[in-house]
Amino acid sequence: MESAILAGLNGLILGFSNFGWGQAVMILIGSLLLYLGIGKGFEPLLLLPIGFGAILVNIPLAGLMDQGGVLRFFYDTGVLTEIFPILIFIGIGAMTDFQPLLENPKIILLGAAGQFGIFLTLLLALALGFDKLEAVAIGIIGACDGPTSIYVSSKYAPHLLGAVSVAAYSYMSLVPIIQPPIMRLLTTEGEKKIVMGIVKQPVSKTTKILFPVVVTVAASLVAPFGTPLIGMVMLGNLMKECGVVERLKQASENEITNIVTLLLGLSIGATMEAEKFLRVETIIVLVLGLIAIGLDTAVGVLLGKLMCFLTGGKINPLIGAAGISAFPMSARVVQVEGQKYNKKSYLLMHAMSANAGGQIGSIIAAAVMLSVLKGMGMG
Repeated sequence: MESAILAGLNGLILGFSNFGWGQAVMILIGSLLLYLGIGKGFEPLLLLPIGFGAILVNIPLAGLMDQGGVLRFFYDTGVLTEIFPILIFIGIGAMTDFQPLLENPKIILLGAAGQFGIFLTLLLALALGFDKLEAVAIGIIGACDGPTSIYVSSKYAPHLLGAVSVAAYSYMSLVPIIQPPIMRLLTTEGEKKIVMGIVKQPVSKTTKILFPVVVTVAASLVAPFGTPLIGMVMLGNLMKECGVVERLKQASENEITNIVTLLLGLSIGATMEAEKFLRVETIIVLVLGLIAIGLDTAVGVLLGKLMCFLTGGKINPLIGAAGISAFPMSARVVQVEGQKYNKKSYLLMHAMSANAGGQIGSIIAAAVMLSVLKGMGMG
């Protein structure tokens, strides 16, 4: 009887005896993510499950990421198979309105410009010694598109998934802090005050229905290995615009997306084990991710300045900052900044056009990268 009691007591203290400084640090990091999500409202739908997943996986001897563990099951069946991010892409498509972009299609150029930081950061990562697959996963953080970052990193650099995902979602939530200083630095007082006219170009329902089909075919022919990404987003958008599958559309943007977001967040948090996350390369990934988003914003604003010049001052360069994929947060940032300099300036709809273009641009950028890697025999 005494031996059984002693064995039980030994079992109780095993967790404490195996609890090291690394686990303590990661539990604090997980708690910080919870604070950012709950206390500050920064992307709570993902930071909350990611943070709690990080806490769970760093409990000694819990075995949640061991073979047969519950978090291992979610990770293997949803992340490694790419099912979770693919399902979220359908929901994103169902929630995205491309009408502002269709009303002013030339603004899609700003969405393309907002992806240059991805490729510049990729080159920087290569220069710092990361291999090609790791560099692609790091560079895609600049898209400011969490699902795309997760898809690419889980496919080609799963050991960086935790760092890349935390960087992508943290920086996406910090767009209102990251972008304004860059926007102010690169634009003149006069440019900030430019009032853009209202675009009055009606878009027919037929055009809205054809758009996702045409974009899917065209983008997939350019970068066929990115078809799962662009195809699922456009499927979701087609369900939204066709008006005949309301139940599927509602399920995609609500029940399916909510359930998958929860499981995906827990799975990402489960990759944040102390021995894998607390490395110098994690800090480098976070720094490079910030550089990528900064470069994307800068290039977008610079192209906006060029378009302003070419149109004789009809385009406010601030909307170039919305060329990243942080939809619709970046568009709101542009609106707020424009109002600071000219109360008569209403840039929201123009910025939404650039933002929608950025969503397409980030997926195509990832698709191009995937296709290049496949062509190199690295897929």
